[in-house]
Amino acid sequence: MDLSTNYLGLQLRNPVIVASSPISKKVDEAKKAEAAGAAAIVMYSLFEEQIQQEQKALDKFLNANVDCFSEALSYFPEPASYANIDAEAYIKHLEQVKRGTSIPVIGSLNGVSSGGWMKYAKRMEEAGADAIELNVFYVPANLELSPSEIEDRYIDNLRAIKSEVKIPVAVKLSPFFTALGHFAKRLNEAGADGLVLFNRFFCPDIDLEKLEVTPQLFLSDKTENRLVLRWIAILHGHMKANICATSGIRDAEDVLKMMMAGANAVAICSVLLQNGPAHIAKILDGMRHWMADHEYTSIEQMRGSMSYRSVAEPSAYERANYMKTIQLFE
Repeated sequence: MDLSTNYLGLQLRNPVIVASSPISKKVDEAKKAEAAGAAAIVMYSLFEEQIQQEQKALDKFLNANVDCFSEALSYFPEPASYANIDAEAYIKHLEQVKRGTSIPVIGSLNGVSSGGWMKYAKRMEEAGADAIELNVFYVPANLELSPSEIEDRYIDNLRAIKSEVKIPVAVKLSPFFTALGHFAKRLNEAGADGLVLFNRFFCPDIDLEKLEVTPQLFLSDKTENRLVLRWIAILHGHMKANICATSGIRDAEDVLKMMMAGANAVAICSVLLQNGPAHIAKILDGMRHWMADHEYTSIEQMRGSMSYRSVAEPSAYERANYMKTIQLFE
C-alpha cells in the first residue's frame, strides 16, 4: 500500500505530520511520533513578541550603566550580534530534534509585523529545518484596517521570509477572509510553497467571579474539519502551492477525506495531545485497511477525486448542497 505523498517539495512516507505543538518540545516525544509513523514534524512556534521583548530587555541591561562604566563597553558585542536567549534555545532545540529524528523537521515562525524577527527563518534554515511554516496569527480588531491592508500584511511577511531562505515556506491561514479563494491565489502568486488550512484562534472567556478576561483552551473536534474539507476541495487544482489540512482531524477517515478533497498532507495535534504520539500508527493502520477494502493502492490514486475541480459551477453546487441540507429537517 503506497501512502507516500509530496508536500513542500518533501517526499513523505505518508500524509500524516505532527502539527506545531508541545510534542516537538521534547526530542523523545518527537522520536515517539516518528516511530509511530509520522512523516514529518512541525516545531512549536517561535513568537515575534518573545524575540522583541527579550531583545529590549537585553538592550536595557547592557546599557543600564553606560555613563558610569564606559570602559566596560569594549567587553560587549555590537547590538546587532546580541544572542537572544529564547530564540537561541529554540534554534538549538531544532538542531537536536533534527539530529534525533530522520524525518523532515519544519520550523514555525509566528508573528504579525515586518521586522528583524524574520531573520530567524534563516537561522532555522541554518539549523537544518527542511521548510518554514509562517503562522501569521493576527486578529484584525482594528476597525480602521481594510481587507486589502490586512491581506497585504500577510503578503509582505511571506515575501520577506522568502527573501531570507531557500527552503520551502508554507503559510498557515485562518478562514476569516472576505474572499479566501482570491487571497489564496495571491499567496500562491507571491511564492507560497504551501497553504495550511486552518489556524484556530483561541477565543477568550470572561471569569464572572474575578471579572477579568481569561484564556480558554479547547481541543479541536471532528466538526471543525468540515470547513477545511470544503476549502481544500475548492482550491485543489487551481494553484501550484501544496495544501495541508489541519483542525479537527482525528482518525483515518478524516485523513482519507482530506486526500480525496485534494490535500497533500494533514497536520494533527489535538488527538495526539489526548492519546499520545502512538495514535499515529492507529490512523495509518485504519487508512491501509480502508484502502484495501475499497481497492485503492495509493494516495495519489484518490487525491482530488472528490474536489470541486470536476464541477462546472462550484458556487451553484454549494448552493444546491445547502438547500438539500436544510430540507433534511423538514
